[in-house]
Order: sequence, then structure tokens, then C-alpha cells
Amino acid sequence: MTDTSVENEPAKGKRRRVSRRAFLGYSAAGVGLAVVGGGVAFAVNQPELSPRQQGLPSLPEWTAADIPSLQGLTAIVTGGNGYPEEDRSGLGFHDALELARAGAEVTIASSDRERGEEAVRRIRSEVPGASIRFDTLDLADLASVAGFAERMRASHTRLDLLINNAGDMGRLNREVSADGYERVFATNALGHFALTAQLLPLLREADAPRVVWLSSLRAATGAIDFDDLQQGRGDYDYGLAYSNSKLAVLLVAFEMQRRSAAESWGISSIAAHPGVARTNLVPDGPGPDSMEGRNHRFMPFLYQPASQGALPTLYAATSPQAEAGAYYGPSGFQGLSGGPARAGIPVQAEDQDVAARLWTTLERLGGVTFGEAL
Repeated sequence: MTDTSVENEPAKGKRRRVSRRAFLGYSAAGVGLAVVGGGVAFAVNQPELSPRQQGLPSLPEWTAADIPSLQGLTAIVTGGNGYPEEDRSGLGFHDALELARAGAEVTIASSDRERGEEAVRRIRSEVPGASIRFDTLDLADLASVAGFAERMRASHTRLDLLINNAGDMGRLNREVSADGYERVFATNALGHFALTAQLLPLLREADAPRVVWLSSLRAATGAIDFDDLQQGRGDYDYGLAYSNSKLAVLLVAFEMQRRSAAESWGISSIAAHPGVARTNLVPDGPGPDSMEGRNHRFMPFLYQPASQGALPTLYAATSPQAEAGAYYGPSGFQGLSGGPARAGIPVQAEDQDVAARLWTTLERLGGVTFGEAL
């Protein structure tokens, strides 16, 4: 991506400009701050939109109360253990809560058993009789992914809904997964890809299965560099690693829909993003001393509640009007907050050649093949 920085203009009355990339690096969702005339101004990620998303009509106002009955359906939500705590929550917790409230049989899949079981307890206390359980899944460990998928295949005859929600923003220093891959890439992109491949037989047994992939506004600042997918060269940049991984998720979501249509899998693959929501992503990642962490501490007004940020995912997962191959996010200014709406697709997410190559690369790295999973 071209860096559009210009020189600072120190003269009185002139704006101090910074690069678009610097702005976008200031928060987990592409919101930054600049000093303007002694005050504060917002710089918001405005991606170049794909033509197929431009000019689309707005969706009607939609809330979790509009979720239809999900009785008899089975669902898996990755990373659903971030229950409300210290004014933060997790998107996956609210996904699981609302799916269970609508009657689905829900499995929360997370690497933290203690927090996952507590999330289940809290959901059951809010929804008496909820059909919800926890199972261990570490997306940064391909053996854990395979073990989880094997248990699901042994205990379920079908899977109606898979929400690939779990996310890792990374820390200030580069970390690697159990398999030696950069941790953000391994968790957000590779782990979810391998999981979906191994659950494909269950998905294909459902009547109208959906896979929802959680991306981010930061996907618009990402790039896929096949020579350095895991940032092993040069200085590590956790923000760039996160942006790249979320672009990879978006590419895979669209590629899966194309393959599903071409090969008659019968699965709807849909992408979503939460806008800017107050979750544990930053505290559990780069921490309070990062730029994002300072935003969390000093500018809480930037962040909508996680329950609101979960709505685009829930719409994609449950609404009869949600379209296969679409991308949903908040309806408000620049997609930062609000109810579900069509989201702007970054043009780089529409590159089908890159998507096909990424798909093949993830199959090789993950040791999976979608064709063999059928």
C-alpha cells in the first residue's frame, strides 16, 4: 500500500499531517487520532471499495431480537469465552449467548477451559435450559484443531453453523505457534482454515449450513506477501500482522463461497466485522502501553459495546436475508458502530488469483485438503 505521508507543517494555523498508515496503526479497527488546532480529530480507514458493494441499499434496522428460532440447529463459536468483565466483553460470548437464546445447540470452542466454562455458566444463568457446552480448541496448535474436529465428528451428525470468531492481535514481540508459525497468522487465518476443512463433512450434512468468518476494518490496510506471510523478516509489526491476517480471512471467506458454488458443497460462506467494539483483544494482545491500549484507557467513547459489535456476525449467521458471499459490518459512520449493514469490501480482498494461491498455501501449511474432507 502506498504511504501517503506529507511533511509536517509547523506553521501556526496549519494542520499537522501524518501518514494514513500511521493513522490506521493507532487502533485495533482503523481509527486513529491526530492533533488538529490544539484539539483532537479522527482519521478513519476508508477502503477503496469493490464495485459489487457500491450503491447497495441499506438494511432495515436489525437487532438480536430478530434472530429466528434456531431450535434443532447446531452451532460452534470459536473464542466465545470473553464474558463481560471490567467493562469489556467478547464478541463470541454474545454470539453464543444469542444463538443459545434462540434455541440452538451451541459449543464454545476456546483454549482457556476455565474462562470457557465460566462463559457457559453465565449463559445458562441468563438463558435457563440453554443447550450450551464448552470444548477445548487452540487454533494456534494444528494438533488441537484436529483433535477438536475429530471429537465433533464423533459426537455430531451435522453442523448447521460455524462462526470463526476467535482472534489474536499479537503482542509487541513476535511469537510463534506450537507448529512454528507466527501466532497471529496461525490463529486468525491458518487455524480457522484448517478447522473449517475438517468440519466440512458435518457442514455438508446440514440442510442450509453457514460459515461466518470474522474479519476487521483493518483488513483494508493489509496485504498478502507470499514471500513473508508470517513476518519473519525485519522488524516485527503486530499491527501489520493483524491487518494481513484479517485480509487473509476475507479472501478465504469469498474463495470458499466461490468453491462451494462451483463444487456444490451447499454451504454459505459469509464474512462480517464488528466495527470498533470494546473487547479483550487489545488487553490480551499488545497491552495497555500500546497505541491501541492507550485508546482503550483514555478514549472509551470510541468503542461500542461488544454486544453491539456482535450484531453483524449474528445477522450473517442467522438472518434469512443474509446473502452467501456477502460482507456485513456496522451501519454507522465509516462502519465503526451501529446495526448490521453491507460492509465495504477492500479491493485487495477481491483478487481471485491471490485468493486461490492463498487457499492452496493454507492447505499445504495446515496439512488439510477440502476435497479430501468431503
